[in-house]
Amino acid sequence: MSALGMQSSILVGGFQYWDSRRKGRQFPARGDLDPLIDIPRLVPHIILIDVRHDPLDFRFRLIGSAVRRNLARDYVGHWFSEFPNYSASSNIWPRHCAVAESGRPMLQRPTYVGPNKDFIYVENILLPLSVDNPGWSMQMMFLEFISKRH
Repeated sequence: MSALGMQSSILVGGFQYWDSRRKGRQFPARGDLDPLIDIPRLVPHIILIDVRHDPLDFRFRLIGSAVRRNLARDYVGHWFSEFPNYSASSNIWPRHCAVAESGRPMLQRPTYVGPNKDFIYVENILLPLSVDNPGWSMQMMFLEFISKRH
């Protein structure tokens, strides 16, 4: 965990939760998690993403309330490929591809682009999950928006 360099207590808590559910495996299954019961204080900071492997694309399944209120729009149910800032030519897509291919967590600190002018970047951790559906997987992300005052 320290090798990832997480600074946010939200990310540390999210990573610890994900890690505790691995049970010796590379990553947990979606069925091993129940964030509403297990980590309710972190749910507002979570995003769940469906990963379709052929053809590769990512779909927003759930966006926590703290995340949603700081985005330019509600992305739930939409595919990354629908939006230029998330599509294969963006700098976001390759990060999700890397986690889908490697099965390893990734810490990110992208520049914030959205309606809140006080935010300068987002610290987030992207975590892989397996599902019982061939050709599919999931990703779980915990986010904290970092403001100029932080």
